[in-house]
Amino acid sequence: MPQAVISASRRTDIPAFYMPWFMDCIHEGHFNVINPYNRRTALVPATPDRVHTIVFWSKNFGPFLAHGHGDTLARLGYHLFFNFTINSPHDRLEPMMPSLRTRLAQLRRLADTFGPACMQWRFDPICFYKDAGGREHTNLDRFTFIAREVAKAGVGVCITSFADLYRKVIRRMTHHPDLEFIDPSLARKVEVLTDLSDQLKALGMALHLCCEQEVLAALPKDLPVKASACIPNERLVQLYGPGISLARDRGQRVSAGCTCGVSKDIGSYALHPCKHNCLYCYANPEADGKL
Repeated sequence: MPQAVISASRRTDIPAFYMPWFMDCIHEGHFNVINPYNRRTALVPATPDRVHTIVFWSKNFGPFLAHGHGDTLARLGYHLFFNFTINSPHDRLEPMMPSLRTRLAQLRRLADTFGPACMQWRFDPICFYKDAGGREHTNLDRFTFIAREVAKAGVGVCITSFADLYRKVIRRMTHHPDLEFIDPSLARKVEVLTDLSDQLKALGMALHLCCEQEVLAALPKDLPVKASACIPNERLVQLYGPGISLARDRGQRVSAGCTCGVSKDIGSYALHPCKHNCLYCYANPEADGKL
């Protein structure tokens, strides 16, 4: 039987807020995971012999690092991989973030401890919005600086996408009349990604797109951009050896361009609400939009 890849998690930020719960489950040897759609509970084995790699997703690895959870997991025999989202600091878009300097220091520490090959940088999502005066803005203002710092740490992949304007997000914006998210034209998206790809190529980094099939198809054919696998099972095999399925995860947005490998996503939108309260996020639990 193939070992599992545990995704921790698309549903919340476990490294920032829920590592005590996570470590309790590790010591118990399993996770009880509630399917967010049918509410059924599944038992996910979590012993080292049943788990190939744990993929952590976070915008703030501070608590994870401060309490030595990575070192503990490594000593127990778990392989680790990290998706670290670091966007330009914007108090309105991401109101609960540590400083950019702090987060870049966390990235460097993760790279020094576990190796930069075990990491992907997510600048996600790219947001376009208008202010009350109708002026257009993006959150790309610190991209160049962040990219240079990430490249210095040896991380070779940047994953990005454009903000999805879910109905929940649109409803939330009624409480923020001075700010309006906009979906730029396909031509504008191509222009932006061409620029980002050129910047990253000069730094020895690759640009991958998360669930942006239409945009990917419109890019110049010679642009070195490809669909991302945020759960990169082929890469995990290269890092840690065989033992996992290389099949696509059909439970993800395959038609939109997701190439993630099969994994077990843990955590719960309801039981583990993300406390970052990012304005654009589908997982933001603030239903009334008041941050």
